[in-house]
Amino acid sequence: MTTYLLAGGGTAGHVNPLLAVADALRARDPEAVVLVLGTREGLEARLVPDRGYELLFVDKVPFPRRPDKAAAAFPARFPRAIAQVRAHIAQRDVDVVVGFGGYASAPAYVAARRERVPFIVHEANARPGLANVLGARRAAGVGVAFEGTPLKRSRVVGMPLRREIVTLDRDALRGEGAVHFGLDPEKPVLLVFGGSLGAQRLNAAFGEGHGAAWRDVLDAGWQLLHITGERSELVDPGVAGYALRRYVDRMDLAFALADLIVSRSGAATVSEISALGIPTVYVPYAVGNGEQARNASSAVRAGAAMLIADADFTGDRVRSEIVPLLADDARRAAMAAAAASVGTRTGTENVVAMIDDALRRSGRR
Repeated sequence: MTTYLLAGGGTAGHVNPLLAVADALRARDPEAVVLVLGTREGLEARLVPDRGYELLFVDKVPFPRRPDKAAAAFPARFPRAIAQVRAHIAQRDVDVVVGFGGYASAPAYVAARRERVPFIVHEANARPGLANVLGARRAAGVGVAFEGTPLKRSRVVGMPLRREIVTLDRDALRGEGAVHFGLDPEKPVLLVFGGSLGAQRLNAAFGEGHGAAWRDVLDAGWQLLHITGERSELVDPGVAGYALRRYVDRMDLAFALADLIVSRSGAATVSEISALGIPTVYVPYAVGNGEQARNASSAVRAGAAMLIADADFTGDRVRSEIVPLLADDARRAAMAAAAASVGTRTGTENVVAMIDDALRRSGRR
């Protein structure tokens, strides 16, 4: 019986691929022990138990980025976190550790090395986090979601995706999606979304108000499915062909309907859209270290997507660049075909294969 310890959390970008791999390991071998290492503060504290996995805790110890109170406490707190993970590994007889980034991963990598347990690193973003940069140096295997991610000894394995995306048959679900959102399945659909919190820039460009472009989309013979985010106060004009939703819990149906997408470019979003082969215009979130633009870069280079900077994204830009794309069937078809070269639905299987290889080479299988 193999015992796996999957480390990561904080945000959905770390937790969701972790859970996809956990589900695959459990489905393959119901006798295997799949444990998750996380913090009490992260999203994993809710999502992991809800999925039926045991969550082992480690203290949240951010790497210091400036000389402040937290930096002064780091030399004492980080060794304590490592000791916590070492105790988990020893007490639960862990055979392999798999890290997905986030606060739990850094002490997990150090603890695994000291306990002589092989560990795997998976990096979801094109610009890697510090924990994975450090972990990659000694890892038994390093997998990345995007080509060009600067991690030592890494290879592209793709993103472990939600099962509903991996198995999605867009043609078969199009009719159900049209009924769900009150749209016509025979007319093309532009899907616009900015993540769970929405994107003010996208909402302002398409939504009601002076210069908004939703009318131009409808005038082009298309329909618009606009997911604004729960905090948005955008007013629904109540026009046929324009479905405005604050939040959608069936993104599989939204993707089934989409003939073109405009969205932010978080790692999971880019990976899911590329895997499904949907042509896309990405508008990277401008805050942060530029990782969203990097996430989209491989799709843009392949011809699967366009990129428009957040500061430049206006109703006028929609009219000048996106509305003409709605009328260009040949270009959209070429973009969809190109997505196949950068997207994969086998990210989960690829990560599991890395884990198996590490176990074999360590003599634990």
